Amino acid sequence: MNPKRLLIIDDHDDVREALEARLSAAPEIDVVGCTSSWEVGLQRALKLEPDVVLLETKRTDGEGLEALQCLADRCAGAEVIVLTSYLDAEERDVAWSNGAARYLLKDIDTDRLVKEIQSLTQ
Repeated sequence: MNPKRLLIIDDHDDVREALEARLSAAPEIDVVGCTSSWEVGLQRALKLEPDVVLLETKRTDGEGLEALQCLADRCAGAEVIVLTSYLDAEERDVAWSNGAARYLLKDIDTDRLVKEIQSLTQ
């Protein structure tokens, strides 16, 4: 099985760096980029064509769901996983309707996260 190409978009530096380190160590994942800015992330997604984008929607700029909608609309080849700090049922419902493939919490262990990423087919 080929590694899934992954782009990480999270405006929390420590979390983004930890995710990159955790997932880069998994042979099933090829981390092709990381950024805090969803606008930069969108441009990288268009250029790098990842299979999966990990996106934090609870952003300090309040534009997480807008970012999800833009990624879903403009990057048809990428599945978007919302990886967020805490469950918000309303946000989850909006995320599903805006194109999220998964809605997961950041406390997920690495093996489970890798399985969730690998389970996406497109």
